[in-house]
Amino acid sequence: MKGFLLILVWSLIVFDGLGQRYIVEKSTVNFFSDATIEDISAENTKANSIINTQAGDIAFSIAMREFQFEKKLMQEHFNEKYLESEKFPKATFSGKMIGFDQASKGIQQVRATGRLTIHGVTANVDIPGAIEVQTTKLVLKSRFIVKLADYNIKIPQLMWQNIAEQVEVTLNFTYQPQ
Repeated sequence: MKGFLLILVWSLIVFDGLGQRYIVEKSTVNFFSDATIEDISAENTKANSIINTQAGDIAFSIAMREFQFEKKLMQEHFNEKYLESEKFPKATFSGKMIGFDQASKGIQQVRATGRLTIHGVTANVDIPGAIEVQTTKLVLKSRFIVKLADYNIKIPQLMWQNIAEQVEVTLNFTYQPQ
């Protein structure tokens, strides 16, 4: 009987811990550049992320080379000339969710404040979003602007009409309990 109680208590502790941390199951990261001559968009479906709902911590990592473009030449220029993906292979974010109540069901408007690193430059950011608490999953959606100059991403003068000075980033992450 004592062994059964020990297993039961251990199971409750493990189950409680699992319900507090969520890892990304499915991710989509898009960016869109609205430029004078040509719009540029790309998609990445291989981002990693984790949320600790009890502590309110959130982090994600996005491999730059995983962005897929409509035109291969755009992808090559993105990785070699602008983001220098060999030197700076990932964009990362680490911060806290504000406005999230893990006990509430449905969609909640939240913010994530923390540090976003792109192209080797780290900046403090405040990212708006919405998180939906489903039966066993969390779905996070966010849309925010990244100014290239803030991350030391240079646009050659010759290309200023082809590449916008800022890009719109859209995140759509589905999390499952860890």
